[in-house]
Amino acid sequence: MTDSPNTRNKGSSITRALDIIEAVVQADHALSPADLAYLLDIPKPSVHRLLQQIQAEGYLQTNLRGGIVPSERLHHIALGVIHAARHKAQRQAILRKLSETIDETCGIAMPDGIDMVYYDRVQSSWPLQLHLPVGAHVPMWCTASGKLYLSSFTKTRRLQIIDNLALKRRARNTITDAVQLEEELKHIRQQEMGVDNEEFVDGMVACSVPVKDREGRLVACLYTHAPTIRKSLTQLMAFEPALRHAAEQLRELMEEPAEHD
Repeated sequence: MTDSPNTRNKGSSITRALDIIEAVVQADHALSPADLAYLLDIPKPSVHRLLQQIQAEGYLQTNLRGGIVPSERLHHIALGVIHAARHKAQRQAILRKLSETIDETCGIAMPDGIDMVYYDRVQSSWPLQLHLPVGAHVPMWCTASGKLYLSSFTKTRRLQIIDNLALKRRARNTITDAVQLEEELKHIRQQEMGVDNEEFVDGMVACSVPVKDREGRLVACLYTHAPTIRKSLTQLMAFEPALRHAAEQLRELMEEPAEHD
């Protein structure tokens, strides 16, 4: 079977492969090969052939239900784009100003499977602080950024994820009950602000706000944390306006077009 000349997409195989990847990334649920054929107006045999090539290269993968989802390689590419060198100075300037305003460590975290990854941060000048270096992985269910990310899913998806999390106790206030965690996530979803009240590390509190793309989807979390001997959770949350302002600056930065010499 050959492609119909009346199909919308008459581009090369490379163009079609990129269209498939873009559709998978932008979809709010895992797409099937049939979904992709319909959405992109590409014959099913061509979609299956392209998917085999794309999956062989590690950009997409098939989940347990047969849906097509981004793979680890594509995730790393996304991290690299957001962490592009051309934005590093501006991003660090935003984080540094926020850190000086709050007088605590501030950073950006992104989801990676069932973990959150710290990929940029500015530390406070205090001698007492929690050291979580860039690249560190932290659990979702007991961190401000992780809970904020979990809250961005629909209720059905949240419950599916929670049901498969270990929910191990990490600190004195770690929520280990799935029902209680879901109630916490519903509140966080309404407020669009994640909190960690000594749930990850004893003696440390944190809060986080979303960094969204132009479609309003959470792509990263902007966080700050502090030892309780310096700030209570209430005191840290009082800096919400500054956090949201910085998150908006980061959103604008991500959408800023590349400059040409």
